[in-house]
Amino acid sequence: MKANNTRRSFLTKSIVGVTGAMAASALPLSAFANTAEADVSFADGSHTFLTKPYLQAPGVNSMTIMWLTNLKCVNWVEFGETEKLGHKAQQVTNGMLNTHSKINCVELKDLKPNTRYFYKVFSKQIIKFQPYKMTFGEVITSETYSFTTLDPKAEKVTWLVLNDLHDRPESFAELMALNQNKPYDFVFLNGDMFDYQIDEMQVVNHLLNPCSLFSTEKPFLYVRGNHETRGEFSRDLYDYYYNYDNREYYSFQIGPVFTMVLDTGEDKEDSHPVYGGAVDFDRYREEQAIWLESQMKTKAFKKAPFRVVMMHIPHFHSDDAHGTLHCRQLFQPLFEKYKIDLFIAGHTHEYGLYAPNKEHSYHFAIGGGPETGTRTLTRIEATSKKLSLTMFKDDGTEIGQFNLDSKR
Repeated sequence: MKANNTRRSFLTKSIVGVTGAMAASALPLSAFANTAEADVSFADGSHTFLTKPYLQAPGVNSMTIMWLTNLKCVNWVEFGETEKLGHKAQQVTNGMLNTHSKINCVELKDLKPNTRYFYKVFSKQIIKFQPYKMTFGEVITSETYSFTTLDPKAEKVTWLVLNDLHDRPESFAELMALNQNKPYDFVFLNGDMFDYQIDEMQVVNHLLNPCSLFSTEKPFLYVRGNHETRGEFSRDLYDYYYNYDNREYYSFQIGPVFTMVLDTGEDKEDSHPVYGGAVDFDRYREEQAIWLESQMKTKAFKKAPFRVVMMHIPHFHSDDAHGTLHCRQLFQPLFEKYKIDLFIAGHTHEYGLYAPNKEHSYHFAIGGGPETGTRTLTRIEATSKKLSLTMFKDDGTEIGQFNLDSKR
């Protein structure tokens, strides 16, 4: 079960299709296709939110809330178990509130498990920041939203996976609609949301604002693809989301599923001239392999009914690029030794579902994209006894399904 579109043909068409219009804009070519109507514009200099608040790194006793403003502010979150709120939290580092950045990241701590909380974000403009006096301006506030903390005794978890959207913000709504309002716990973005990164407004208009159709009340988790390592703004991208452990590779357990997320980096050799000697992904992947084995030795991993790995570049059913082969060399022996159940990737632009075979003893899913007809939404549901993965094409047809029984 695989698509006919290929990643190589997509990249070729992107290059061949460049016209003189590119000279007028630094955005990727695909950015000219149907950008969202809610693209942020603030030429009048007014004090405004650049994004709605968005949820990150959900926990049993915590939730992280992020949002952006166009001016530097004093910021806070008010929250509570009712719409009256009643509690306040701020971003504090070494005793000082965040006043130097327009990117706000507030972690709510000491929350009750499996409890619905209401919240609202506030930003108070800083007009002057003098050594002994601060002058403030307008306070802007968001709407009131809600979220539910994780249940440590949850018997079920459901999540959705998107990948390889490549600067097509309209794809978020079109693909999420395939879920038909069925319940889910979070959305996982499995890399290549962009062609490459050039500035903050690309991140706002092509990622954060399109995600706002769900991210005010359902968190998204994120891992870079190889295209997120490209462009002059790629090293700033980390600031706009917050993963577990505040890094690019991480693990988490929700309900019966222990998940490990790996950051596969670039697909070319570190020495390739396009990087100018400014990357070291080989060492980075080697570091992750050591970490991965340490996770697989934990009691939580060993006892979990299901063990899942998600990363962007698949080490099988792909090409023979350096990144693919290096991931195979480093990670595949560990996947086999410690017996994972399910692997989910993107990158190839060919969707495919592959049952266990001589190459890999676990189920293997690759989401498609980014063009209409090859885009996919993947839905995973798991209880302590069964896990099902269903992949949908962007016209709503079901590509295929995995149904796994727990081995533990």
